Amino acid sequence: MHQLFKLVLGQKDLSRAGDLFSLEDSEIEDSLTEALEQIKIISSSSDYQTNNNDQAVVEICITRITTAIRETESIEKHAKALVGLWDSCLEHNLRPSGKDEDTPHAKIASDIMSCILQNYNRPPVMALAIPIAVKFLHRGNKELCRNMSNYLSLASITKADLLADHTEVIVKSILQGGYRTSTGRTWVLSHAQSRSS
Repeated sequence: MHQLFKLVLGQKDLSRAGDLFSLEDSEIEDSLTEALEQIKIISSSSDYQTNNNDQAVVEICITRITTAIRETESIEKHAKALVGLWDSCLEHNLRPSGKDEDTPHAKIASDIMSCILQNYNRPPVMALAIPIAVKFLHRGNKELCRNMSNYLSLASITKADLLADHTEVIVKSILQGGYRTSTGRTWVLSHAQSRSS
C-alpha cells in the first residue's frame, strides 16, 4: 500500500488525508484494494459510529479511491474489495436519524454505490454487485433505495438475467414504493422481455 495511505489509514491521520489528492491516480491504483480492506476494518470497529475523526478519514479516502478507480478504469480489478466494503455496511444501522441525517455506514454505502453500479454494462462487476445491491432495498433508507432502484433498472436493460434470482425482492420493493414508478416499470418490462426471449 502507498506510504501515504498507510499513514492516513494506519494512524487515522485526518491532517494528512487531503494530501492523497496531490498524488497521481496511477501512483495509487495498485494500493486501492488494500486501502479498501483497511477502511472496512476501521468502519467495522465498535466506536466508528461515534468517532468523527475516523468517519472523516474514511469519507476522504473513499472519495479519493472511487475517483482513482473511475479515472484509471480499474473497477474490475478492485470490484471485489469495493463490494466487500459495501456489503459490510449492511451489518450496521442504515436508517436515517430523526433529523433525516444518514448514519455513518449509510454515507459509506451511498459514496461507493455509484462507483460500483455506474458500471451496469460490465457483467463481471454486476455479478458481484447485484446480490448485495438488492439487500439495500429493505433496509429502511428511502434515499438509498431510490438511488439503488435507478441503477438496477439500468442493469436490467443490459443484463436482466443477473436480476432474475432477485425478482421477488425487487417486485416487493416496487409494490412498497421503493422504486419510482417509471423505474419499476422499466425493470418489469425489460425483465419480461428477457424471460420471453
